[in-house]
Amino acid sequence: MGIVVYRDATIFDGTGAAPVGGRSLVVDDDRLTQVVATDQLVVPDGAEVVELVERFVIPGLIDSHQHLATPPDRVQAEAWLRRMVYGGVTAIRDMADDLRQIADLTRACLVGEIPGPDIHYAALVAGPSFFDDPRTWQVSQGETPGTVPWMQAITDETDLVIATALARGTHASALKIYADLSPELVAAVTAEAHRQGVPAWAHLSVFPALPIDVVRAGVDVVSHVTMLAWQTQTQTQAEAAPTYKSKTPIDPATIDPDDPRIGEVLEAMLERGTILDATGSMWESGEVLDGADAAGVARAQGNAELSAALTARAFAAGVPISAGSDYVTAADDPFPALHRELYFLHERCGMPAADVLRSATQIGARAAGAEDDLGTLEPGKLASFVVLDRDPVADLRNLASVWCTVKRGVRHQRGDFVGPENLEQR
Repeated sequence: MGIVVYRDATIFDGTGAAPVGGRSLVVDDDRLTQVVATDQLVVPDGAEVVELVERFVIPGLIDSHQHLATPPDRVQAEAWLRRMVYGGVTAIRDMADDLRQIADLTRACLVGEIPGPDIHYAALVAGPSFFDDPRTWQVSQGETPGTVPWMQAITDETDLVIATALARGTHASALKIYADLSPELVAAVTAEAHRQGVPAWAHLSVFPALPIDVVRAGVDVVSHVTMLAWQTQTQTQAEAAPTYKSKTPIDPATIDPDDPRIGEVLEAMLERGTILDATGSMWESGEVLDGADAAGVARAQGNAELSAALTARAFAAGVPISAGSDYVTAADDPFPALHRELYFLHERCGMPAADVLRSATQIGARAAGAEDDLGTLEPGKLASFVVLDRDPVADLRNLASVWCTVKRGVRHQRGDFVGPENLEQR
């Protein structure tokens, strides 16, 4: 690829600093080598120069919650990945799927065989009772769910050293702790994952382990902000602890975001640096609302309102929030779901645009365990960034003004994007 100079843009670098004008970026192959004031720039001999006067550059966006292969559909997944990278998304966390396909998609995106973001994926562990869930069969076709390295059933008798090593053998970036595990087992799985150098990602409530148990176990990232509500539900001695399937749905209208039990969880997250992958906008997605009856729509709207209130509460408490969507937009939508999640965080949760952008860049990179390479515009990091025609800090909706995405030094011009008519889902 050689050396490319992106000259004279306004830079939002993702570090927390205010945007600065008159800056240039020097890319050598797949790395940023300089972020420098344009009046101090010395253009290397033979470098390509891309003029960015009056344009804006932000770090590549990171979607902290995606599923690309439940069930596997290679054509569909490639279409989603293409839309993501042309929409400014340069990395995602895939939160457990059929890792046989995900591993190959990861390789294909990494080497440039197909256009798409970098993929950081998780291998899943859960209690044995979870593995009659039909999704586990979809991602284990030809094998038995719970007995494969990417989808393991865990009990008190499990050799966690071997289980973690098997998950690592899938080249997974993390272990995802999903359902039907006790607080003690969540803590044991997390400790072994960390001992082997693997991050632990989890649902905020794992059933019977509640949010405070999951956070105190030391997991790195927790998903789904509405699950904070489970901390307010108490069990009598006569009641069995809930499982993923047996839990009684919570009426979102009954939850007070200022409940001190929720506050205790947020304080524990802040103390430990636990990242919240909120996934707030998913409740208003087509995946939830399409085909829903009136009661289902009302419940989804209630959960969206609860998501907004709880996310605002977490942000006010100082909890680091990453931006994860957990759905894909309709085939005729030219932009990926992450854009909607970012608008939700800003417009519904009250987060300032600059903080929302950090959620999708610097904090997203931390959530993916990739902060050494991604999330900020600094020399030595991967050359993964987005060039916009309009200022996203002044108006977050300007994210739709993508001019190009640079991913690992490769430029994807928005004008070359194959439109929605070719994004049809099979």
